[in-house]
Amino acid sequence: MQTLDDIRFVTDSSGKAIGVIVPIDLWQEIESERETAYLLKSPAMKERLLAARDRQEGIPLEEARANLGI
Repeated sequence: MQTLDDIRFVTDSSGKAIGVIVPIDLWQEIESERETAYLLKSPAMKERLLAARDRQEGIPLEEARANLGI
């Protein structure tokens, strides 16, 4: 888990914050949340995502690889 100590602010010569540096894992988490929020704006996509989240059935990884020929 990231803390505020892991975030670095970039300032100009007058001390005004002009940018930020965040650890890559935190950035990936932020991007993932943004993508999910974007997808949830579409009622059809929201329905698909919620159905996928609740889905209990599936196939084993090796079977999926065999089906795909990989």
